[in-house]
Amino acid sequence: MLQMQKAKPLAGRKMAKKKSVSKTVSQVNSFFDENFRTPKWLEKKVSRRSALKSAAGATMVAAMPMSAWSALANDQFIHALKTDPWLTLDTVLAHLLPASPTGPSAKEIKASQYLYNVVFQQPTDKAEIEFIYKGVGWLNGFSSSQLQKNFVALTFDEKETILRAISQSTAGENWLSNLVGYIFEAMLTPPSYGGNPDGIGWQWLDHQAGFPLPPAGKRYYELPGQQPIVLNNKESSSKTTSTQVVSHQQYTRKQIGTRKA
Repeated sequence: MLQMQKAKPLAGRKMAKKKSVSKTVSQVNSFFDENFRTPKWLEKKVSRRSALKSAAGATMVAAMPMSAWSALANDQFIHALKTDPWLTLDTVLAHLLPASPTGPSAKEIKASQYLYNVVFQQPTDKAEIEFIYKGVGWLNGFSSSQLQKNFVALTFDEKETILRAISQSTAGENWLSNLVGYIFEAMLTPPSYGGNPDGIGWQWLDHQAGFPLPPAGKRYYELPGQQPIVLNNKESSSKTTSTQVVSHQQYTRKQIGTRKA
């Protein structure tokens, strides 16, 4: 029988009378760190939308032909899927929405491609990207501590057990909820954002996408005023700040990694 790690009950924390200290995501070591607090960006995200509103919002902002998801972006995505964090993220999304005779799966709606677009093309908060990536390390650390295997190597039932266990923690529930939200968005987004190929999600829901479709190069984050995700490089001898666009290799190597919890 699996001896699953659990966060201490609330009553136990009160009896200990220890003052919890909120930590940034970079300081948290596992899903079960009692000092984890729901990030401000996620609180705002949840408070201003429901899952369907979020997905519908993306649909209303822009809709373009499938060709906008370029061959180059697809090649980069396929390469990224071979290693973590994207190998694990793809596996988690596939488990959250598996193949079913009643509707499309995460793989069929290309949820991972959509999330890749969110991370590398849309102006997504850097703190959110960090949380998504750190969750991969926490998940594999927990899976290894319980079953001596990374998440991708588990059976279906083992994956279910691990995900249900982390969902009992605040960090785990936040991480899974955020990914589920992106599954909904991938199902309803215009194909140009990487998900919903050939409108498979629209067809399943009998939804008619808006018209007319804007031309290529006018996705909402390509419009004037929208900025790419950047890294700040501060020189110790100067107060000036320069910026650069984050690549997959840079962000994975310099910012996150997939260290075990």
